[in-house]
Amino acid sequence: MAHLQRYIVGLDVGTTKVCAVIGEADEHAELEIVGAGLCPMPGQKKGVVVDIEATVEAIKNAVEEAELMAGVSIDRAWIGTSGTHLRGFNSRGDIELDPRGREIDEQDVRRVVDAAAALDLPPDREIVHLLPQEFLVDGQDEILDPIGMSGSRLEVNLHLVVASGSALQNLVNCANRGGLEVQGAVFEALAANEAVLTDDERQLGTALVDIGGGTTDMVCFRAGTVCHTAVLPTGGNHFTKDVGVGLRTPLVDAERIKLQHGGVLPELVPADQVIEVPGIGGRPTRLVPRRQVCEILKPRAVEILDLIGDEIRRAGVADCLHAGIVFTGGGALLEGLAEIAEQRLGVPVRLGKPGGVTGLTDVVAGPSFAVAVGLALYGFRRREADDLFSPPDAGSPGGWRDRLVQWLARLF
Repeated sequence: MAHLQRYIVGLDVGTTKVCAVIGEADEHAELEIVGAGLCPMPGQKKGVVVDIEATVEAIKNAVEEAELMAGVSIDRAWIGTSGTHLRGFNSRGDIELDPRGREIDEQDVRRVVDAAAALDLPPDREIVHLLPQEFLVDGQDEILDPIGMSGSRLEVNLHLVVASGSALQNLVNCANRGGLEVQGAVFEALAANEAVLTDDERQLGTALVDIGGGTTDMVCFRAGTVCHTAVLPTGGNHFTKDVGVGLRTPLVDAERIKLQHGGVLPELVPADQVIEVPGIGGRPTRLVPRRQVCEILKPRAVEILDLIGDEIRRAGVADCLHAGIVFTGGGALLEGLAEIAEQRLGVPVRLGKPGGVTGLTDVVAGPSFAVAVGLALYGFRRREADDLFSPPDAGSPGGWRDRLVQWLARLF
């Protein structure tokens, strides 16, 4: 098989599955999906690696499937990270320039970013993202690139995402043992946004909610920039366990029943619809009204939606979501979830599916592939600055800030 560096790989190592997506630039300078692989994941809980060997094996299997489909061999990937150890917060920094005013250069940007990121983080925390929201020159706000402008005072508002260094390193180690060099670790909701959201949605204000197996990841946009990120400790596995307990059926069957017959609007299910439910420990199969499945799932859906609403209000962005909320991830596939979400959250809601790519779009069309496709797009759009977001051993915090400044210089 060909061994080409031009291929860009997104690797979503989730709680319930590993998705690998391989893309390359087509003749129109768009990302063409040429391969995809999917493998069940038994080695994570709530987005954190708990079984190294199982995680490595799942990564290998997903990557091999994608390689066979694409007919290439790959050795580098952008990897998604999640888990309740991730934290996002806003920070502000400012520096004084020449009182008489002068042109701002890259060194000034480096200094002000350094000031904003000079936080007293615990020794076990790593910076995953430094996301500029705006610069201010002598009080003038909403500036994206201050280089070349004149002023006597420079300020910056940043959104930072930090993570447990050990959790992030374990994920990177699993990828390395699976034969992959990690080009960067990306918060999964931020990656999914690349494939799911439109520019208009980011500008008007929206929240992307990625309901994964073990966690629900959120990223909120206002005026085109990230204003809030969060990880909630609940996800699709909670739906599955509820079905298993409520119907007294093995979890593997509960997952199948959830996917094939699940919904959160029991009142819309005909009362005479029944499904077969396997028993536990060799007990006989039973016939159960399908409406009962939906009655089990609805309370959990309401709980998750209320947690989302509480987080949005706590972050102070409830009045900024003029474009509403976009749900993605495997847990968002439950029938009726968008309708209930609109009722409880009071904003427009849509189901987000991957877009912005060509090639094997039918293979990666579902919300379950949103993060993997988004990771590939993330790497594709930053391929000239692919060292910006590096794994934890990439260097000191100063190195992160230097790479941010280099990225800003390339971006504008």
